[in-house]
Amino acid sequence: MKYNLINGMKEQLVPVDEISGYKVRPGFYLINGATAMENGVNFTIHSYNATSCELLLFHRKEVKPYAVLKFPETYRIGNTFSMFVFGLDIKEFEYAYRIDGPYDKKKGLIFNKNALLLDPYAKAVTGQSQWGKKHNESKSAYRARVVSDTFDWDEVKQPDIKFQDLIIYELHVRGFTYDKSSKVKHKGTFAGVMEMIPYLKELGVNAVELMPIFEFDEMEDIRVIDGNMLYNYWGYNTVCFFAPNTGYTSAIEYNREGHELKTLIKALKENGIEVILDVVFNHTAEGDERGPFFSFKGIDNNIYYILTPDGHYYNFSGCGNSLNCNHPIVHQFILDCLRHWVIDYRIDGFRFDLATIMGRNEDGSPMSNPPLLESLAFDPILGRVKLIAEAWDAGGLYQVGSFPSWNRWAEWNGKYRDDIRCFLKGDGGMAAAAINRITGSKDMYTPERRGDNASVNFITCHDGFTLYDLYAYNVKHNEKNGWNNTDGDNGNNSWNCGIEGETTDKTVLSLRNRLRKNAFAVLMCSRGAAMFLAGDEFCNTQFGNNNAYCQDNITSWLDWSRLDEYKEMHEFCRYMIAFRKAHDVIRRTTQPAACGFPDISIHNNSPWNSSFSYDSRVIGVMFSGKNKDTDCDDIVYLSINAYWEKQNVTLPDLPDGMTWKIVMNTDIEHSSEEHYNFYTERYGNTVVIQPRTVVIAVSQSVAGPEKRLDNDIKLTNES
Repeated sequence: MKYNLINGMKEQLVPVDEISGYKVRPGFYLINGATAMENGVNFTIHSYNATSCELLLFHRKEVKPYAVLKFPETYRIGNTFSMFVFGLDIKEFEYAYRIDGPYDKKKGLIFNKNALLLDPYAKAVTGQSQWGKKHNESKSAYRARVVSDTFDWDEVKQPDIKFQDLIIYELHVRGFTYDKSSKVKHKGTFAGVMEMIPYLKELGVNAVELMPIFEFDEMEDIRVIDGNMLYNYWGYNTVCFFAPNTGYTSAIEYNREGHELKTLIKALKENGIEVILDVVFNHTAEGDERGPFFSFKGIDNNIYYILTPDGHYYNFSGCGNSLNCNHPIVHQFILDCLRHWVIDYRIDGFRFDLATIMGRNEDGSPMSNPPLLESLAFDPILGRVKLIAEAWDAGGLYQVGSFPSWNRWAEWNGKYRDDIRCFLKGDGGMAAAAINRITGSKDMYTPERRGDNASVNFITCHDGFTLYDLYAYNVKHNEKNGWNNTDGDNGNNSWNCGIEGETTDKTVLSLRNRLRKNAFAVLMCSRGAAMFLAGDEFCNTQFGNNNAYCQDNITSWLDWSRLDEYKEMHEFCRYMIAFRKAHDVIRRTTQPAACGFPDISIHNNSPWNSSFSYDSRVIGVMFSGKNKDTDCDDIVYLSINAYWEKQNVTLPDLPDGMTWKIVMNTDIEHSSEEHYNFYTERYGNTVVIQPRTVVIAVSQSVAGPEKRLDNDIKLTNES
């Protein structure tokens, strides 16, 4: 039988068959997944080792399929099965596959012809539409929906913010607004985040990094500990890589492709805020031999996963399995996925969880030039997005400073976090390391090899203590996770200031507040992109839990009532973000200063003296260059006293007609610049810096306020 088809194929005569009462024809083999077309739906799936494949159609929420369509052998080209099914209405069905093939466990071949398999290219997943509720208790409940993409992006543009200018705000979509204190209408959803855009804009951040938003199952391995339900809350266990998590939408979207998420992304871009996704290509939710069997295991287990010679799973992720990222098929899958998110969702960047696994060979060994990482670095579709690696994994591979980059890949700078934490709490022998981190980690990222586009500086992130907890706890308190406090990192480089946990001791509270401000000020005055954890700006706490991956409660939710309680910290953070934006010399090398000062210079208590010993706990970093707006010299001096006694620090002499103005002193309650300048003890160029305090000075003309170099700093943060 011949038939005139559609969608650009109008004149082409194609054979039409009938299977299970449906008219079908060979599909479009280069179109992955399930795609709605004019007269039906195109289904395409790949399996290297399969002997046969079936398409199963289900009525919504039904357990048994109402139709089973086996792919004829003639509908297979190479290792690709493709079939066009006429007359399907995408609103009326869900689908899955069954694939048969050889079973030889030692070779990693574990085909099961009875298992329902989720399409890896599915754009929407059913079975988990509402957070915390599963409509089908079967572990094979994951099925896919076909979606239509009718979203109108209008003329929205990528903000295309330069890497050094990034101020990244890491947040969890649910935890950001789920607590009633957020006062949003759509708590814990993409829509809830959108309601908070005015807050983000006022704070001054220009990028949000969303913890995993690919479809994951929060119900996986749910447990009850001390009467509390524990979930897979963070979402680092991907079920489907092409679909947004349906539990994060305020309304069930069914057959629209991520409409609420796209609306959020569009609104963020319209407000000058980039969107970076935290993505997990190091493992999947299928786990090891004990884990569920719902997708890759049944499609090509020995291709998608790194297996031992006897067919077991290598576990470099700590989550049961490791994706075989540099196998050509998996490599192509990951590239297809990232292109999808950039094209269909206009994503600006990706942070790759445990990214060193993406550089491992099929035997698990590290590769010097991993094909996948190189491909992503040079892919034209990804050409302007940020690629950020978490350059370590649970298998012990640590590549901070040496992650393969091709001058494209940046890194979460774990050494910045560790060295700055150690120096700020007063550890000995850390002065030189702290200077390296503040000035761009050029000992790790040379200008020739990596430049100023490699380091994402951070002191806190989702994984570890919040900034408040960093100076309230000496040790982790993860008992509520149910593992007898054995989970989570033991090396936190934290300090409780003398009392563990909450206290009413005013001396301790004052010191903790100063240390928090020290950390944030140093972060905002460091070369490289800056990132901090949502809620740090108003002292959110996790009560000492440094691994709150399973806590879907106030432990992980932001408590927005603390915004009023810690208003001074919030205003301080807003100011420091604005300060960073106003001084290009902090973020990058500008035109040389007319006064002849170098771009960056290092000092101790004395100007131009850069010698340090094990006991050195006072450092000064001076940034100099031209202010692009005034064409005048812009000079910023960051002085850190990590010692427990006050120190006299002499600032360098400025050229005639210029003087130093103190614009930040963490020992003084945050107020105006004039307040800092007036109350900071000072004798000419010598400043008395109180114990464990950060002071920032800027150059200004003695001619009057109309020529001040810092008069662009305002707490609007809308630049």
